[in-house]
Amino acid sequence: MIHNATIVNEGRIFNGSVLIDGDRIADIFEGEAPTCEHVVDATGMILMPGVIDTHVHFRDGGQSENPAGTFYSESRAARAGGVTSVVDMPNTKPQTTTLETLEAKEVLAERDSAVNYGFMLGATNENIDTLLSLEPTRYAAIKLFLGSSTGNMLVNDPDQLDHLFRDARKLIVAHCEEEAVVQANMHNFKLEHQGRPTETAALHPQIRNTEACFLSSYKAIERARRYGTRFHVAHISTATELSLLSNFDLDKKNITAEVTPNHLWFDDRDYAELGNLIKCNPAIKSNDDRLALWAGLEDDLIDTIATDHAPHPLEAKQRPYFDAPSGIPSIQHSLQMMLEPAFAGSVDSGECVVDSTRGLMLPTTHYPLPTIVSKMCHNPALLFGIRERGFIRKGYKADLVLVRPGVESKVTKESLLYKCGWSPLEGQTFHTRIEHVWVNGDDTGSGAEALQFSK
Repeated sequence: MIHNATIVNEGRIFNGSVLIDGDRIADIFEGEAPTCEHVVDATGMILMPGVIDTHVHFRDGGQSENPAGTFYSESRAARAGGVTSVVDMPNTKPQTTTLETLEAKEVLAERDSAVNYGFMLGATNENIDTLLSLEPTRYAAIKLFLGSSTGNMLVNDPDQLDHLFRDARKLIVAHCEEEAVVQANMHNFKLEHQGRPTETAALHPQIRNTEACFLSSYKAIERARRYGTRFHVAHISTATELSLLSNFDLDKKNITAEVTPNHLWFDDRDYAELGNLIKCNPAIKSNDDRLALWAGLEDDLIDTIATDHAPHPLEAKQRPYFDAPSGIPSIQHSLQMMLEPAFAGSVDSGECVVDSTRGLMLPTTHYPLPTIVSKMCHNPALLFGIRERGFIRKGYKADLVLVRPGVESKVTKESLLYKCGWSPLEGQTFHTRIEHVWVNGDDTGSGAEALQFSK
């Protein structure tokens, strides 16, 4: 029994207790609860469903001799941060673009993962017929790269794109950046800056700019609306893209969107201090964009929060800007990043919170906890058809996280569980602590299993 917790679930905050029997939630009690053989006293703590992160790059495909991350390392970092289920991306070695490569990755995850796992299959210019022939319950979604990124899985054949959008039976999740704009900007900025003192990560939001994001998202959403496709914009990064989205109830939307904690936390002022450590695709942009994304969450224009967790060796990140890879390791602290607006220590005004660690301006003094739980737990389960998870419901799998608010926890290099061993958050003090995590009722670090997907 998890006893006397502040439960945040399905739009409500209430005091109650949750009974776990085996791998499932056996009952939920408001107020008084019966005695139980084993009791966890959760007084003063927040109990919520385990986070479902539907966008991770664990980098482990089985054929790289020294991947930047592994299921073993990254899943343990995820679990330490309150994440109980992940969906891994296909741009690994080998790329997850066939049933055979999917099955090989499933074997790796079954052996090594500390959290529940599922996978997206990647689209290419050559494999659309193969994707469309596979049983849709075998995988979470189809990942489509409309802009080049790590792994180079760009799909740019218009006939194949029409084929995919017209005939897909699964949700399509897209990385949206207009390749022609990015490449033209890259060419021009290399001529101007490469090898000079001005070659810094501050160029990144100018190369992968608002125009590139908006134009790609606009074209993809127009195509999805033309064919009635279920389409999800990954890691949205600009205020202008919000104009393409609606705030209908999730079950009435065909077009949905995701944001990462990094695009909500950092802005272009942070490149001066952090440089390539926050280089990611799409680029972290202005403070106005960042605050607009926070508002888009609360207004239900943005439907899910996912990390795009992407580890790279520190030495690779320390190369000159044009040679450094894109990606940020973040899954170990994603939930704390999102909870910080509710629990940061000092208040500057009625509209924002100042995190004294780095002067971060967070958008509201009391950002609603049910919104965070909806975007990190409920909506990922609903949108991706993940069965029996994402909610605290009787009979559902017991994936749960207990958070202690009002205590300081500092990010140190020694506390990081990523294989890469670094984070741009090093030195950050959060005002919550992840106290206890259950995966399928297990709190010992075991218990993970494959996610089950509906059609």
